[in-house]
This record gives sequence, structure tokens and C-alpha cells, in this order.
Amino acid sequence: MADGNPRIDLRNSVSAEEWKARVDLAALYRLTALYGWDDMIFTHISHRVPGPEHHFLINPYGYFFEEITASSLVKVDLEGNIVQETDAMINPAGFTIHSAIHAAREDALVVMHVHTDQGVAVSAQKEGLLPISQTAMIVREDIAYHDYEGVALDLDERERLVADLGPQKHSMLLRNHGTLTCGESPAMTFTRMFFLERACKMQVMALTAGRDGVLECGEDLQDKVAGQGGLTAHSSGMSMLSEKLVWPALLRKLDRQLPGYAA
Repeated sequence: MADGNPRIDLRNSVSAEEWKARVDLAALYRLTALYGWDDMIFTHISHRVPGPEHHFLINPYGYFFEEITASSLVKVDLEGNIVQETDAMINPAGFTIHSAIHAAREDALVVMHVHTDQGVAVSAQKEGLLPISQTAMIVREDIAYHDYEGVALDLDERERLVADLGPQKHSMLLRNHGTLTCGESPAMTFTRMFFLERACKMQVMALTAGRDGVLECGEDLQDKVAGQGGLTAHSSGMSMLSEKLVWPALLRKLDRQLPGYAA
């Protein structure tokens, strides 16, 4: 199964709504690889399956993100039980993080977690994300922080993770670990991660001048930029742009450069 193709025909055995969620999630995995945010077979993205069961889809452990297809994704419940026919297994740390957020936040249909160099670097900086770029100010109001507790294998960490994320924020710096975003759609979840990751990269680059050599924007500008194009739940303009313009463009990019995700 190294090619990411399962042995059964899932497309004709699941609902149309689940199949769409599978295609969208496979696209997110491939986009993560395309943008260089993957970490071999590690890190994870999940998508809640439409319906009352609170099942969600996650990657089969051992696949590179560029290999993942709609059919190869694994469906699990909130207790970590695999609820479909498959030979694949899932990453236990991925289950801990994603099950926590899916169980606690009805609006978090998609949860995305990565370990990029720049994301980990900023997560390890005491001040967190600084208001030193327009990109940072777009996301900064929506960022929560969670202290590092080791590899996320202890299920009791879920309660603290959810408490730190809170009921409204959609982005998180996992201290000494990486970045996380969630959202009501693949489009918004990816857009949030795109801006967060770029802001982290810009900060790492800017701080090569030293902390004293960096210009920090005042609170008035921070508030203004957050209102103009922020990524909070109230940013209807950015949501519309993400859904109507950004996501279709991303799928066109995938179709050109990494086709096959919808299989």
C-alpha cells in the first residue's frame, strides 16, 4: 500500500458528503507537501466526517503527504477506533491533538498541525509572534498558546490543549513544537496556516538584525490591520476570499503540480 491506494472502492461505499471531505482533506495534505510544510510521515491534518457520529478522517501513518489520496485516508471515532476497513494505522500523537479539538469545537471541521522550521522557531521564542509584519498582524489576534508537554501521547493533555485554544480562536503556537490552525472549512484552515507560517518565517528573518533592530507596530496599527483583513471568526471578507478565490486557485495549482489526490 505504499502508493497510497486502498484495496476497496471507498468512493462507492461512502456518502457523497464524506467523499467530498476526503477529497478536500487529501488536497490539504498535498498542498502541505507542495508548500514544504510536511515533516516526512509526521504531523497531521484531519477533517470531521459530516453526520452525527463525530467521526473524523486522518492520514494513514507511514505515508508521505504527497502520496495521500481521498481513498487512503482513515476514518476514526473520538476514542481512536478505526471505523472502516483498512490495513492502515494512525499516528497516536495525531489522534490526541485532533480528537481533542474535534470533540470540543463544533466549528472546527478541519484541524491542521505542522512542524516547520520557522513555526517551531517562533513557538520557542518567549514573546511569541511579534507585530512586526502586516502578515503577523493579520493573524496575531487569533493566536493561542499551549505549553510543551512532550510528544502528545498522554490523553489527559487534551483538556489543557482545548482550554488554551479556547472557544473562539483558530490558530495556535504549540510551544517548542509547531503550529496549528482549525476552521469551518479546508479553505479557511489552510489560509490561516499560510499566513501564520509566513508570519513566522518573516519574524525569524527579521530577528537576524537583533531584537533591538526590529520595528514593532503599535496597538493602533495592530487593531487597524486585524480589522482590515484579520482571520478571526468575524472576518467574513477573508472567509469569502478564501472560499471563492483562494481555494479554487489552490486546487488548480494541485491539478497542475500534484494531481491524483481525488482518487
